[in-house]
Parts: sequence; C-alpha cells; structure tokens
Amino acid sequence: MFVRSGKRALRPILTAPAQDAAVTKIPTTPPLRIGIAGWSIPRQHAHLFGEGDSTLARYATRFSAVEINSSFYRPHQRKTYERWATSVPGDFRFSVKLPQTISHELALRGAGPALDRFFEQVDGLGRKLGGLLLQLPPSLAFDARSAATFFRVLRGRSAAPVACEPRHPSWFTAQAEALLQRHRIARVAADPARVPEAAVPAGDASWRYWRWHGSPRIYYSEYGDAAVAELAAQALVQGGARSGIWVIFDNTAHGFAIPDAVRLQSRMNEAGNQARA
Repeated sequence: MFVRSGKRALRPILTAPAQDAAVTKIPTTPPLRIGIAGWSIPRQHAHLFGEGDSTLARYATRFSAVEINSSFYRPHQRKTYERWATSVPGDFRFSVKLPQTISHELALRGAGPALDRFFEQVDGLGRKLGGLLLQLPPSLAFDARSAATFFRVLRGRSAAPVACEPRHPSWFTAQAEALLQRHRIARVAADPARVPEAAVPAGDASWRYWRWHGSPRIYYSEYGDAAVAELAAQALVQGGARSGIWVIFDNTAHGFAIPDAVRLQSRMNEAGNQARA
C-alpha cells in the first residue's frame, strides 16, 4: 500500500519562464518537499511553471509534492488517482486528506468500512502516495479510547506516514502526544495556530508536516519574506524526520500560496548552497 521513498532533490527556483530552464537538483537529507493545497495555477504565476499536458503536470515542474484536499469532500475513483500518478515525475509525492465522513461525521468511530473504501481508491497512487492528512473538527475533543482505536484500525490498513491536524485544545497534552507517538502519527504544525502548541510539529518525529493556511486572514493572506524566513529556519532543524519534511501552503484564495512556496524554495536553496560552500 505504501513504499517509502528515497532521498529527494529540491526543485530549483526559476526566476524566468520555466519552459527552457535547466533543472539543477539540490540534495537534501531528510527529503524536503514544498507544495500547495491543490494544483491550480493562477494566470499571474503561470510563468513560474514549465510545460505539461495538464495543470498537474505543469505544477510538478516546480514543486515536488501536492496536498489533495478534494478527497475530504468527495471520493475519487481509483482510476483518477492512477491518472494523477502517471502525470507527475517518479520522485513526486501526494498527500491525501482523509474524507470528512471519517473525521467529522463519524468522529473517528466505526470508521473501518470508510477507511477500506478510501484506501481502495487512494491505492491508485501506488508508490507516489507520500502520506495521509487527517484534519479534525474544532469541536472534536481528545478521547483516548476512540483515538487509540481509530489509529489502530488505520495502522492495520496502511503503514504510510500520517499527519493529524487536531484543532481542539484537549489534543495538545502529554497524554495525546504519547498516543500519537505510539501509533506513529505526526502532529501538523499549523498556522494560524489555535493554541501556541499547534504552531510546532509534534507526535511522530519521522514525518514533519507544516500547513500554513494564511494569516491574519485564513486562506487569503500572503505571508511574505519575514514569515517565510522564519518557517525556513524551523524546517532546517528537523534533522530526524526520516519520512521527510513537508511544507504545504493553503492560502490559495487569492493565489498567494504559490509565491510563498517559491519564497521558501529560494530560502532552502540558499541554505543548501551555503552548506556546500
């Protein structure tokens, strides 16, 4: 169901139209992946991407990962995932958001059949499945028994990295942290953070996953240079993340996710160049 990827080279920053640009790969350990929630390309940023047979193929000329959010709202056929997998390079990876049926409607209870349906579909990605995202509703308080049962059921079906984005304050406790670690579940570092602890990655240290939604106005605001520089500094110290470091920008409403992601690419490329100097 899941094949761990090897080392990943960071895609370069392209300051001119990408169609004829040569690709210079910058090795990173652990693998760093920067991407967007979805792969829409606003017209004003089209010059940052290379040619491709589809929007996803063009997106993959710039970024090494993408977060599929549409799976939260509706199921996709297995052949759709298969088509997406064939549209991107071999080292590209997808993060797939678990359906709201599981996280919101069932509240993690009795989710076995829903997980079976989900994995039958998402297995179409093959080895390009990079991990799973579980975003919990703000109203879902931590319940050790139901959480442990759910994660045990999930782990019986998949060994893929899993990142959980809890939003109720009760999840940010030592008990919840221990449970996440026991079941190899990473905790998302989110911005804006509902509690201070939510801003930093936690849980299973083998996968580090940032989701930046836009601040101060969620989904709409641009981060800019100073905030992205701070994020780069945070990501650079995550040396123990064997499954990789992922940074996903979700401030897509006005198209700011792409320039923010490009800023982060530039910062990380500069850090890579300095490390080799």
